[in-house]
Amino acid sequence: MNGSIENLLPNETPSLNIEIPMFEDNITQSPTMASSEAVIDCQSDSSNDDRNQQDELKSAIAELATLSPLDYDLKRKEIAKKFGVQVKTLDAEVKASRTDVTETQSIMFPKTEPSAEAVNPEQLFNDIESTIKLFIVLTSCQALAITLWIVMTWVIHVLKVAPSAIFNAPEKACGKSQVLDITGFLSNKALSSSNITTAGLFRVTEQYCPTLLIDEVDTFIRDNNDLKGLINAGHTRNSAYVIRIVGENNEPKRFNVFGAKALAGISLEKHLPDSTMSRGIIFNMRRKLPHEVTQRLRHADMSVFDVLKSKLARFALDYEAQIKASRPVMPDELSDRAQDNWEPLLAIAGCAGSDYLQRATEAALALSVVSESSVSIGTELLMDIQVIFEKTKVEKISTSDLIEDLIQDVERPWATYNRGKSISPRQIAQLLSKYGIHSKTVRISQGNTPKGFDLGQFLDVFARYLSTETFLPPQRNDSAQATPVMVSGVAAQTQHDEPRCVNETVADEAQQNATLTATPEASPTMTCGAVADVAANSEPDYGDF
Repeated sequence: MNGSIENLLPNETPSLNIEIPMFEDNITQSPTMASSEAVIDCQSDSSNDDRNQQDELKSAIAELATLSPLDYDLKRKEIAKKFGVQVKTLDAEVKASRTDVTETQSIMFPKTEPSAEAVNPEQLFNDIESTIKLFIVLTSCQALAITLWIVMTWVIHVLKVAPSAIFNAPEKACGKSQVLDITGFLSNKALSSSNITTAGLFRVTEQYCPTLLIDEVDTFIRDNNDLKGLINAGHTRNSAYVIRIVGENNEPKRFNVFGAKALAGISLEKHLPDSTMSRGIIFNMRRKLPHEVTQRLRHADMSVFDVLKSKLARFALDYEAQIKASRPVMPDELSDRAQDNWEPLLAIAGCAGSDYLQRATEAALALSVVSESSVSIGTELLMDIQVIFEKTKVEKISTSDLIEDLIQDVERPWATYNRGKSISPRQIAQLLSKYGIHSKTVRISQGNTPKGFDLGQFLDVFARYLSTETFLPPQRNDSAQATPVMVSGVAAQTQHDEPRCVNETVADEAQQNATLTATPEASPTMTCGAVADVAANSEPDYGDF
């Protein structure tokens, strides 16, 4: 910086009114000694105040250095007046601090020069998809969604929502860490959090808005409330603030933690709260088969990623205004939270044309069906109660009869819900009370008025919390099953089929991608409803993964 912080502060010594204490004990002390000690104490307090003021001024300068020119101009006079310094002196210090910040950022995040030539968004997105699938076995929907998420990191400054990318694996060796690495190679200002303290993460996120890459989340997230707060609060720009106590004086400070975050781990549904899982796009990874050919990431030509990043930087310059103004039509089949997550990605997909936007919409539906298939125990109870009312064709049911019907299906949790015994009336009451449903006296027949429920108590709750397209229990053979809605119009072959891109075969795609050159060409467009050609009955059924 130019000069020292101490020189910025006014050189004024406040007048001191010192009272000499009177000692009434038996210890002999001269008035001169008492006066000297009092002066020393006051001088020490004054020195501490000066140091505190200097620390506050340093913090203020560091914060001002991160502001935009317009925001700085609005605050510079107020800050100068607060600390009693000239505005031009404050300007010089902030300018020097900005130079330090720029140098630090260039070291942590090397600048990517935008491509000199304009890019074709569809061609660029296809190239990124093909590059990713060179190294990782993925469905076409997964590769497309990862591509859009990577592009999102380059235009995040114009977005209001930043969904996390959650790479979830059932076991080791499913490619979660590798896909996190590839995501980092192509994302803007990627930063691995493996060797950063939580306090450091707060400061780095606020100052640079990096793309955070957090691996092995399952091993430490449960006890790290600060990190969970950072991940959840960083989902939307309006609420992306956390308050933490900092400094020796324990001053509260507000940190802006909005930004892109990619998480990887094993069985994350068991380790991350539902609030965190719902704020992300979930990619369920799987272990590849021997015949599924991919290239070694450690042998990758890094110049390929550099070329793609240069094109991404140019794309951000050319299309950020269009993305900011875009309001894509969201499928009604998506929940409110899923719509929040996918809106920025579909806005990006729209830059590549209507065909690519169609593929992206299909991917949103397919991946959201999988991620939302896990429901709370309360929703499970509502689902089964709905089926019981439909099956029995009654409008009133006693609590005892309801329990009797619930425990008939041994694959449902109710027969052993109460520590190996059937669910109790009290437990049913507790689960239903959070939906505003309470048992009451119901008239089943003449003289039979037990405690129970009537159908009217559930109708509003069924409509609000149950999605018939997704959540009807599949084990009830006598209840109607909804066919998943596919935007492409490709109907499921059976009642129980999921959207095809979730279970599609990728072996042939991986084999084809393995022959690509160092700079991959765009792969043929493949919709989520498409399935790679394989010999009849030669490919195993992967099921849900």
